[in-house]
Amino acid sequence: MAEPAAVPVPAAAAVVQTTVTELADSRVRVDVQVAPGEIEASVQRAARGLGRELKLPGFRKGKVPAPLILQRVGREAVLDGAVRDSLGGWYAEAIRTADIVPVGDPAIDLGELPEQGGALAFSIEIGVLPAAELGQYSGLEVGRREPEVADEQIEQQVEAMRERLARLETVERPAVEGDYVVVDYVGRLPSEDDSSPGETTLVPFEGGEGRDQLIELGGGNLIPGFEEGLLGAGAGETRTVQLSFPADYGNRELAGREASFEMTVKEVKAKLLPDIDEDLAIDAGFDDVGELREDIGRRLLQAEEERVQEEFREAALDAAVAGAKVPVTEELARARAGEMWERMLHSLSHRGISREGYLQVAGRSEEEILAEMIPEAERALRREAVLTAIVSAEGIEPSEQDLLEALTPSAEREGIAPEKMIEQLLADPRSAGRLDELRENLAARQAIELIVARAVPIGLEQAIAREKLWTPEREGAGVGEGGSAAGLWTPDR
Repeated sequence: MAEPAAVPVPAAAAVVQTTVTELADSRVRVDVQVAPGEIEASVQRAARGLGRELKLPGFRKGKVPAPLILQRVGREAVLDGAVRDSLGGWYAEAIRTADIVPVGDPAIDLGELPEQGGALAFSIEIGVLPAAELGQYSGLEVGRREPEVADEQIEQQVEAMRERLARLETVERPAVEGDYVVVDYVGRLPSEDDSSPGETTLVPFEGGEGRDQLIELGGGNLIPGFEEGLLGAGAGETRTVQLSFPADYGNRELAGREASFEMTVKEVKAKLLPDIDEDLAIDAGFDDVGELREDIGRRLLQAEEERVQEEFREAALDAAVAGAKVPVTEELARARAGEMWERMLHSLSHRGISREGYLQVAGRSEEEILAEMIPEAERALRREAVLTAIVSAEGIEPSEQDLLEALTPSAEREGIAPEKMIEQLLADPRSAGRLDELRENLAARQAIELIVARAVPIGLEQAIAREKLWTPEREGAGVGEGGSAAGLWTPDR
């Protein structure tokens, strides 16, 4: 197949100019030219940065002028550093200017460094979101269940309230499961006895001692065997138990090792739950138990209605996706899975969890996790492609008021008006992509709302029955004995 003609794309703010050439398998090549003025500005920034670090005779540190830096270090060396420092920003600007949705890591081919006054040329080859051929997305019949709240759910909430209002009372009896005990304990590990070669002795280890610790028996919060070793013990009793740390224990120095714990019970406490009566209702802010249960039922029903609506939204979107044709290649799905994995790791890092730590807890390799993510990645690509096509087909464009409302939470956190935030984003070329991304996200949400608003809810049983109907288009349809269809064929499916 002949390669399609290159399509020039207008530049934004004359920083970069791009030409997009479509390749096979949802890939493109973006040829980029960075304007000479932008190159010179980057060189000057890099020279000033070096001037803040270098110390030359006759100049105070940090006060060496840029022209002298260029003379001493050499323009080519400064240009090389400037390009490396600025390439990420030029790449982002080129992607924005080319108006493509990249998928996966790019292959960047950097050309020769330009002479003074010349433009820099480089190319990007990358996967892009495939173009969807839309099917039906209006008037879709989508299964929707009725929100219901069972009496058992209300009672579970009442019991949870009793648990929150429970109090502990000291009892004079041996501890049973469900009790709480106050204990002192000392853990010891076997260690070779220096005075008697070949023999071991028990030595306390760091972090293995506790004083006045409140422990729930049966809570499963400690290493296996610790809580069980306290069952039947009374106040003042001391017990010694032999335990083993799990092989996947967080402290690697203790993982899999045997230890001896000496535990002294100081108190046994029973958990007393309040009765389900008027006092419980009053403590919760109601006049009686009936009013309490009614309030719980209303809140549960509201939450259930929200879940049902979210399920319906997702089902409607997937119905529109099922009717469309989206050429998602295996390479694109793998690339999107990689993006999802990196985003997850970034999120985990904010909670102090490293890549290595997560893999250890998950008990799987990175390759295995990525393979498991591929189906969800393919689903995400199909959804995104269909929504992008609907946005284009329907001419969906978020209004300025939509932008203001979306930016309000961020603006409030920064203590400025949303209008001021938009002004700041527009004034900073580096933030232009943030507004574009916000507009795209808002447009995608509005496309989903359009699908949902035009969808026709039907009962779940009816929807399930339709899924079982046989049509000529469905692959792998069963055939009964004598060649008859295993299911009912309907020509209008």
